[in-house]
Amino acid sequence: MKNLLIAQSGGPTAAINASLAGVLEKAFASPRIDTVYGGIHGIQGMLEGKVMSLSDRFAGNEKDLKRLYFTPDMFLRTCRYKMKSLNEDETDYKAMAELFRKYDIGYFLYTGGNDSMNTVAALSGYVKKQGLDVKVVGVPKTVDNDLVGIDHTPGFGSAAKYVAATVREVMLDTCLYPFENVAVVEIMGRDAGWLTASAALSPIEGWDVSPVILLPELPFEKKNFLEKVEEKLKKDRFCVVAVSEGVRYEDGTYVSAGEAKNDSFGHPLLSGTGRVLAGMIKEKTGAKTRSIELATAQRSAGHFSSATDLDEAYNLGYKACEYAINGITGVMSSLRRISDEPYKVEYETADVAEIADKVKNVPADWIDPQKAFVTEDMIRYLKPLIAGEPDIPIRDGLPDYIVM
Repeated sequence: MKNLLIAQSGGPTAAINASLAGVLEKAFASPRIDTVYGGIHGIQGMLEGKVMSLSDRFAGNEKDLKRLYFTPDMFLRTCRYKMKSLNEDETDYKAMAELFRKYDIGYFLYTGGNDSMNTVAALSGYVKKQGLDVKVVGVPKTVDNDLVGIDHTPGFGSAAKYVAATVREVMLDTCLYPFENVAVVEIMGRDAGWLTASAALSPIEGWDVSPVILLPELPFEKKNFLEKVEEKLKKDRFCVVAVSEGVRYEDGTYVSAGEAKNDSFGHPLLSGTGRVLAGMIKEKTGAKTRSIELATAQRSAGHFSSATDLDEAYNLGYKACEYAINGITGVMSSLRRISDEPYKVEYETADVAEIADKVKNVPADWIDPQKAFVTEDMIRYLKPLIAGEPDIPIRDGLPDYIVM
């Protein structure tokens, strides 16, 4: 018997702990795993020796495992720590190998997005080179839905559901007034516009009103954008704009340039795009204009999560543990869509070496630049992912979440 270590990294989602619950269910049932450990604060915390026993916390505790399944954010906490490449410095890799030896780890699972899969690829190669029998498997997650090697990522469906519902409610609020009124909703998405595209689900059936949608896959054209807003104002007296934070001009400059700073991975920490667009609209049209930044609310809204999303997140965690137990390493647990109607997926593995440092963008033919909207292909893709309302445990009128 060997022990299993799992950690979480990157930004939180409404479904990441459902994946953790899936890992724990499979691990606790396996005769090949003794103790399950959790690394606190990802790679950074583990390098500092921050490890807890998840077996002591959850084994035999069905009630808390259920609460974990429904809890958003990250039970094991997170980090924004980037390991250097092996060519630069092996210090962190040696420290992780020593941690594996100390806790007799035979299986290491890391939950995260693009950068986390890079870590999985590097660590799996390193331990193999060092002769350590540690199976390293990635568990996918990201509300951005920009991982290659998978049809869609856990966390995305719940975030998309929240965005679509919120934009619908903003449309209802914005239409009330007898004067011209514009709301600009800024949505997460640095390089890929999947989450902003989910605003296309917001229109109410029978009401000929839809938001203007701006994605980072297409260069921002100020003149065309303002013409589209004016067209909406002339028709409806109001307009709602859904914009990705990473929208940029033809030359690559972010619309929010001047406010963006970089994180530890060198990625821009974007905000302010909505405020910039609201200013443009106000100056051009004189309409009452406001900017709404959904910020962290869109990725942690467990109270309005998608049942499909939680179920698939659980299964991907369960399968990741199963793959590791069966001796598979250097992969990410993945799923492939078989059909839209009826919606059906199959679970499989994807080589992390083919995933790391790559971005899955919205297909160009799923975007309609003339309408500032998306096509029916995108609508068909999105609809199954937001389906279902989970039976979330409630205490005193609020979700009964669990914390460390």
